Amino acid sequence: MTCEPGEGLLYETIHRRRDTRGEFTGEPIPTEMLHRVLGAAHAAPSVGLSQPWDFVVVSDRDVRKRFREHVHTERQVFADRLDAERARVFSRIKIEGIEESSVGIVVGYDPSRGAPAVLGRHAIADAGLYSVCLAIQNLWLAATAEGLGLGWVSFYREEFLRELVGLPENVRPVAWLCVGPVRDLPAVPDLERHGWRDRLPLSAVLHYERYAHQPWSSIPGPKTS
Repeated sequence: MTCEPGEGLLYETIHRRRDTRGEFTGEPIPTEMLHRVLGAAHAAPSVGLSQPWDFVVVSDRDVRKRFREHVHTERQVFADRLDAERARVFSRIKIEGIEESSVGIVVGYDPSRGAPAVLGRHAIADAGLYSVCLAIQNLWLAATAEGLGLGWVSFYREEFLRELVGLPENVRPVAWLCVGPVRDLPAVPDLERHGWRDRLPLSAVLHYERYAHQPWSSIPGPKTS
């Protein structure tokens, strides 16, 4: 079977990917599958082939419970800054699946990997951090292709997470990823479904030759997708 350009498993996986929260079943991930997903992350491109990522797989229930409590404290910090209407919308949004998922994967960034002369990083200090984000995207798409859900938790203080999983001082925690089998993946992302924000059409962010500012209200086409 041949696919038309723009069709096929890769594009389907990209558009099916979701930031998973409430759909985890808690069933274990087969070891071989977990290693395939982590192998896909490790196959990501990196500046100067520095491969500046580390992955800490967390299954310990007590550690996950402590992290969840910290995340919910930070959730309240954020909620207290919102106006009444946004706080009402936010109250309906689940921000994590830390204990419901099968494992947590903490992704760290080690800027010393490949140093002192990281080819390609001399002018863009954050190029190593971008590389770690590419590894996370690889991991996310591989998990989706395997039928797993993944949720990126961002409500935490870096020092807390570093100490919680024992990262060295020079390794920056970039993400806690909740990973595991799911009942399904929502057709509409949670933040859109709850009315927090709509997805922009491509025309709102696409420019040719030079950046051309367009007021969002003047861009033709649907405002959601």
